Amino acid sequence: MKKIKFIFSFPIILITQTTYSQCAMCKAVVENGDNKMAEGINGGIIYLMIFPYLFLALGIYFLYRKFKTKK
Repeated sequence: MKKIKFIFSFPIILITQTTYSQCAMCKAVVENGDNKMAEGINGGIIYLMIFPYLFLALGIYFLYRKFKTKK
């Protein structure tokens, strides 16, 4: 079973190492000096960043409620 987990998790580790690059177009727009565009990109990044934390918090909350009501 450990061998199967390793076989499936190893490619995922390799794939995530290559995802740290930045979009060339986004970088060019931000470096161009257009403040309104840079603020829009930053707002979009924050908007996209909120949802994983929100889902994590909701999951923890529901797990807490589930285990609290069992006792």
